[in-house]
Amino acid sequence: MRSVRAAAPLHELDEERLVRLVAKGDRAAFEELYRRTSPWLAVRLRRRCVDEQIVAEVMQETYMAVWRAAGAFAGAAVGGTATGWLWTIAARRLVDAFRRRAHHAEPPTAAALPDAAPAAEEEALSATVGGDVGDALRCLAPELRQVLQAMVLDGLSVRETSVLLGLPEGTVKTRARRARIAMRRALA
Repeated sequence: MRSVRAAAPLHELDEERLVRLVAKGDRAAFEELYRRTSPWLAVRLRRRCVDEQIVAEVMQETYMAVWRAAGAFAGAAVGGTATGWLWTIAARRLVDAFRRRAHHAEPPTAAALPDAAPAAEEEALSATVGGDVGDALRCLAPELRQVLQAMVLDGLSVRETSVLLGLPEGTVKTRARRARIAMRRALA
């Protein structure tokens, strides 16, 4: 593919602009986008999956999808961000990977990770969601917060959350309902 030059150096562009350049076939913009986003994406995926092979496959599939579908990104038009779009692609690829391997073995889950330190995204959530909402989120039981995070923050369906967390769909629905009730009570 051809390389399209940006007016500003690539390291000065935001992720949305980089995706738009990738849509035009700019390999340097793709490399810069990968350099910026792959570390946090890998950490986020590892938080949900302990199998390094699955994480590596999902990373590869995600960035291949970004290269192919960058033209479909309409972040500015709908108020989304490039990083949110990227995470949506990765989360769906992770669910797909779990489905592909489901007939061979149980998918590894975030519950299998040691609880030695809080997840980076939990710390970020605590920092960005303050006040009563932040307090209510922090008071939720971990299994409720995990379902709420997958469904609300990551935008996954009940079925996708079920596969991602290795839980029956009914359990996901029950935990989501319990989390909503607890949040309402805490905020009342």
